[in-house]
Amino acid sequence: MAVDDPKTLVSTEWLAQHIKDPDLRILDASWYMPAEERSGLEEYQDCHIPGARFFDIDAISDPRSDLPHMAPPVELFMSRMRKMGVGDGHQIVVYDGSGLFSAARVWWLFRLMGKMDIAVLDGGLPKWVAEGRPTEDLPPIVRDRHMTVQRQAHMIKDVTQVAAASKLQDYTIIDARGAGRFSGLEAEPREGLRAGRIPNSKNVPFATVLNDDKTMKSPAELKAVFDASGADLSKPVITSCGSGVTAAVLCLALERMGKRDHALYDGSWTEWGMYSDLKVESDA
Repeated sequence: MAVDDPKTLVSTEWLAQHIKDPDLRILDASWYMPAEERSGLEEYQDCHIPGARFFDIDAISDPRSDLPHMAPPVELFMSRMRKMGVGDGHQIVVYDGSGLFSAARVWWLFRLMGKMDIAVLDGGLPKWVAEGRPTEDLPPIVRDRHMTVQRQAHMIKDVTQVAAASKLQDYTIIDARGAGRFSGLEAEPREGLRAGRIPNSKNVPFATVLNDDKTMKSPAELKAVFDASGADLSKPVITSCGSGVTAAVLCLALERMGKRDHALYDGSWTEWGMYSDLKVESDA
């Protein structure tokens, strides 16, 4: 079993032991692809880990952007977290209803805001429930908490920076989408997007860094997965995916491996696939 690390990944056992700690805050970050026809909020309202607050990835995002759930401005993030009673001095554990999927996005977002004391729950709500651990449907009692934010600009990349990295190859770009979409042989689920990949990128589908029970593989196993993709980890890494959610799973995996110089392309394929002036590679 993976070693618990309150800055990256913790087990259900760890959370059960610490769940009553006064400075622990639990976030339910469940988010699903539209085709799944599931509502993270509705599922949270029906059943969540005791004391958990719901983190809405779409609502806590940049209102100025037409792209989905882009990282929010610092002021908006601070305001929403204060209202949720999440702030300085808290150890945060974030989970989701898929096992290990959208929770990693929230882990990365807190890291982007300079907050290090956050971990993803390994295996998420499905593992917690399968083990017979307690759940509730009650909203938590929330008290405002001040939060200090220091945005870490090096952790996020925009389309101009990614285009330069693709051309210069001074970063290794790793795509978390499935092999069919990466190759361009499978159509994109979002309308109006071209099929294919960012030139000179490598493919590590996010599911390949997870075990069958949706827990994350060990650091040694993760290294084997990345090595098999041909990704050069001697360079800094930019992760990408469909809309910036599963790219964060790769960031979490890299962090678990001790690889610190990684950033996330927030617009990901939703942005890159939209603009005809950006080059696309495809096996089709």
